[in-house]
Amino acid sequence: MLSAWSASPYPNGGAPLVEALAALPPAFLVAAAALLGLVVGSFLNVVIHRMPRMMERDEANYIAELRGDPLPYPGRYNLMVPRSACPHCGHAIAPWENVPVLSYLFLRGRCSACQAPISVRYPLVELACGVLSALAAWRFGPGGQALAALVLVWALLALTMIDADTQLLPDQITLPLLWLGLLLNLGGVFVALPDAVIGAAAGYLVLWTAYWLFRLVRGKEGMGFGDFKLMAALGAWFGWQALPALVLLSSVVGVLFGLANIALRRQERDTPFPFGPFIALAGVAVLLLGPGVLPLFAWP
Repeated sequence: MLSAWSASPYPNGGAPLVEALAALPPAFLVAAAALLGLVVGSFLNVVIHRMPRMMERDEANYIAELRGDPLPYPGRYNLMVPRSACPHCGHAIAPWENVPVLSYLFLRGRCSACQAPISVRYPLVELACGVLSALAAWRFGPGGQALAALVLVWALLALTMIDADTQLLPDQITLPLLWLGLLLNLGGVFVALPDAVIGAAAGYLVLWTAYWLFRLVRGKEGMGFGDFKLMAALGAWFGWQALPALVLLSSVVGVLFGLANIALRRQERDTPFPFGPFIALAGVAVLLLGPGVLPLFAWP
């Protein structure tokens, strides 16, 4: 197993549950993580769809409240309320219609009430979450590191899709992710706490500096503040040692993506595109392969 992290602070002999899980066949744990990931992926579809709208509604209500105007969105709208429904006909999604991947296949990608097409993105997000969860379980095995890794890949997947849709990286996800990384590393789950603190600060400052240099040279913004916070969060999880790989990998893949889109005439040269998905991709690569994911940054 490739590893650049410190040993898990949850040795098998120290926790009966972990010891029991360690006795199970590895394939069972990986399969269980994949199934859990499919279920979580279904919920992430809700997060991806609703969180930007929740932010928009909250901002509009806040502005209206300051002005003394009636609230434009007085009703409850969060990750739980209202119940999921078809956007075309309003048909409330029944539990049997919400089984990850299988319901989409059974319904043949169409609403059971109005036969409007259901986006294939929903099962793809569920599958991606299942695969990432399985890889995290395979990489870390039973223990605290695996549980933390699952939370991280779920958050990164949600951020990737939200940023791809809206070019927003919600503070509601990035900031808790940053603090969670620091709290986990109080016990050295991935790196020592000083490395995590330096990683968080340096991760933010690296992109903040790049932002201002680009703005001074080009006279416009090159990335958003959410990108700074996401890089800081990954620095808090993986420590400052992982920042070269995180920054270089995300930048190279992002540049290649932009050049490919320009070459294929999918976007103009000055059209902005989200950088968060590439930071998240680099984060997953470092999580699964260690900060030596790029040979340039491998060390003994």
